[in-house]
Amino acid sequence: MNKKFSEIYQNSIKNPEDFWQEVSNDIFWFKKPTKILNKSNPPFYKWFEDGVTNTCYNALDLHIDEGRGEKLALIYDSPITGNKKQFTYKELKEKVSKFAGALKNQGVNKGDRVIIYMPMIPEAVIAMLACGRIGAIHSVVFGGFASSELASRIDDSKAKILVTASCGFEPGRTVEYKPLVEEAIKMASHKIEKLILFQRSGNEANINAPREISWDEALSNAKEVDCVEMNSNDLAYILYTSGTTGVPKGIVRDIGGHIVALKWTMKNIYNIDTDDVWWSASDIGWIVGHSYIVYAPLFKGCTTVLFEGKPVGTPDAGAFWKIISDYKVKSLFTAPTAFRAIKKEDPEGKFFSKYDLSKFESLFLAGERADPDTIKWAENLLKVPVIDHWWQTETSWAISSNCTGIEMMKTKYGSACKAVPGYDVQIMKPDQTLAKPNEMGDIVIKLPLPPGTFPTLWNADKRYKDNYMTNYDGYYETYDAGHIDEDGYIWIMSRTDDIINVAGHRLSTGAIEEVLSEHQSVAECAVLGVADKLKGQLPIGLVVLKSGVEKDHATISKECIQMVRDKIGPVAAFKIVIVIKRLPKTRSGKILRGTIRKIADGEDYKMPATIDDPAILTEIKEDLMKNSILK
Repeated sequence: MNKKFSEIYQNSIKNPEDFWQEVSNDIFWFKKPTKILNKSNPPFYKWFEDGVTNTCYNALDLHIDEGRGEKLALIYDSPITGNKKQFTYKELKEKVSKFAGALKNQGVNKGDRVIIYMPMIPEAVIAMLACGRIGAIHSVVFGGFASSELASRIDDSKAKILVTASCGFEPGRTVEYKPLVEEAIKMASHKIEKLILFQRSGNEANINAPREISWDEALSNAKEVDCVEMNSNDLAYILYTSGTTGVPKGIVRDIGGHIVALKWTMKNIYNIDTDDVWWSASDIGWIVGHSYIVYAPLFKGCTTVLFEGKPVGTPDAGAFWKIISDYKVKSLFTAPTAFRAIKKEDPEGKFFSKYDLSKFESLFLAGERADPDTIKWAENLLKVPVIDHWWQTETSWAISSNCTGIEMMKTKYGSACKAVPGYDVQIMKPDQTLAKPNEMGDIVIKLPLPPGTFPTLWNADKRYKDNYMTNYDGYYETYDAGHIDEDGYIWIMSRTDDIINVAGHRLSTGAIEEVLSEHQSVAECAVLGVADKLKGQLPIGLVVLKSGVEKDHATISKECIQMVRDKIGPVAAFKIVIVIKRLPKTRSGKILRGTIRKIADGEDYKMPATIDDPAILTEIKEDLMKNSILK
């Protein structure tokens, strides 16, 4: 470990209060905190307890006060609609403070909840920041989410108002939001007071007075409002993740720690300065969109890109290169799935050569494990560092990464680099003892978690404690499994429920997937353990081929099986590889391994609310039946 990073990291672990107090001096406070960390009621730790600040002030007003009001804050580019817009910090602040006034006119006050159910348009960002301005708690729900899921979030948050748009656009289809919202409102037992609807040109929806009002009408008599002073431990937002019990978990974020940590990450992890253009290709419905489309880049005062499109199909596999070229993007953050989609469509990188990426310096991947083959493919194409880093909705920023703004470390393919300052990451074995280097186990983080993570769940302190803080006393359980090597590099091999038990051997599906993805014909893959009477579980591989592969499927399957036998050994008992058209995924790009496993084992499963295309599950079922996996 080089000295510079090592010193900063060690200081953050040994002297967390001093470390974070110094970092907190970089943000705007109406009243600076004197109590940095309250440890009196574990696991409910409080950071910057007596500080007073405001999310929106730090995202917009501060930069205007410092003379950077004319600097570009937000670039909106929608290849789906052909619309493009740009906003300076001053312009964005005017729009946000006016919409904050519109929310006030509708009776929204400090602490009230506002659900935002929007596509990737500037109005979604404006609504989020407007909530922060007046101290309302927003809960962004992915536009197009099923009515039942939206209803459960209305009920859990007891939202006062719902902000939506008439529709969202996906490649080749229009998703009408209004019917979904109306159905959700009908299903919810808690009744929202008002619906504000943004009309998308050419796709307007009906507005039913008096409960509903158009965005333009809401703004017509609104005045700009100032930022409300908020306590550091007041809540900025609720972001729901699908709970295993079917009851969504409301991850909450406290205001002070959120601003402090996220602003720090922009320079220290991503090496982004105020003059840079940053792009996170995600969606505001996910944590990546919250943290790295909206909040962190605006806290930093750089320029952030809001992209309404896909890596392929809007219009082609060159969509990402065009955005990077057009706006001189310095760094891109996206999911490995996006790059696997580009690699599948354009394995030779022909689209890439059309664009000028001379300003592009780094690619960051997160969302699920980035297989070494995809990283190497991207490195060869882009000729810049490709960094796999690891974090979760719960933490809101990276747990492990190559901290490029502190010191560039060497890449170890398959690893998510080292723990980021603030996170004391350890590997725990089932017997509650710490693992040795390279020994597999559950990945845990010693409490207290750093600022900007989740202090609890919305109205569910007991669930927070039971779900995350109980299995390993004094540690947060990440539910990821892996190991830490002798150099401190963290290897995330799978979710704990993706560890499979083959005749008493604990095997990581991630390790097998890594081998399969090295096959020259394979674009992406998933490995899951299916129930087996003799061995407990047996691994099967599902592979999707690159475009243009003509080799017969039986040969590819045999070659894949042989590769796993050669690299992992006969202990894996790996004998089945099925070539399929596509893998079922969430809209944020995670492969739904648990759902596929339930289908293979003939168990009942709930249609995941986050699924991108439900029809794929029928295809998978047919493929499994064809190959005698499903009886």
